[in-house]
Amino acid sequence: MKYIGAVYRPPSEAQSLIIQATLGCNHNQCTFCGSYRDKRFTIRSLQEIKEDLADARHMGPVDRVFLADGDALCIPQKRLLEIIEAVNETFPTLERIGIYANAKNILRKSLDDLRELRKRKLGIIYLGVETGDAPLLEKICKGATYDDLVVSARRVKDAGITLSVTVLLGIGGIEGSRQHARETARILTDMDPDYVGALSVIVVPGTPLHQEYVEGRFHIPDPFDLIEELRTMISESSFTHCVFRSNHASNYLPVKATLPKDKEQILRAIDRVLQTRDKNMLRPEFLRAL
Repeated sequence: MKYIGAVYRPPSEAQSLIIQATLGCNHNQCTFCGSYRDKRFTIRSLQEIKEDLADARHMGPVDRVFLADGDALCIPQKRLLEIIEAVNETFPTLERIGIYANAKNILRKSLDDLRELRKRKLGIIYLGVETGDAPLLEKICKGATYDDLVVSARRVKDAGITLSVTVLLGIGGIEGSRQHARETARILTDMDPDYVGALSVIVVPGTPLHQEYVEGRFHIPDPFDLIEELRTMISESSFTHCVFRSNHASNYLPVKATLPKDKEQILRAIDRVLQTRDKNMLRPEFLRAL
């Protein structure tokens, strides 16, 4: 199999077969993200993907496949169906296909398009939200408005596809911390995703955010302020049924809760950390990573 450059995938796809359907990200403008800046966006040919699938056939049974890179859902519907059909033909016992998406490219798919993909085992879409603060969405060049994100989330859920979203603790800096946390709780309530993954901002050299940091225009909240943001997002959001995690390696405080069932219990646990402000209760800085 051919992997070109670094391959990124959600933590929950750790056991999945990774197939590069695209190289890079077709948006690639988010100020905080350095993942795909070394790649020119390309949709790989169906022949190349079939060759990778043929190589992977000898690996034994495959339950899950993740289509990389940054936003493979941007592939035109006809081509994407051909790719997914090839995956299913190669692995007839496949349970699920996962994919990254952004709001813009979800909205380019009709509800019928998404349902057609669901029939072919596209079972989960990972959507980067980062924040619900409308001015901050524009500042970080997310390429989507608050309403875009909410409408795209509801379309995914209406299609019967599991929705997993990510939010980014600290992306509002010190000055915008409270507004970011409260508005993110609001958008999560409006989206009502099946999964939420909270990551913490890490300033990556070579990104516009890093330049802001160097010039003193962006100030990273301290670890306990990030945990305050996490608390606000959990306490002020409302879900039908959501698994909420902050166990990514970037976070100081790993949390896993099923909401609303575990809400009070997890808030009490977070409050104990905030009351003691004991750094020994946090993940050490040297263990944090993207």
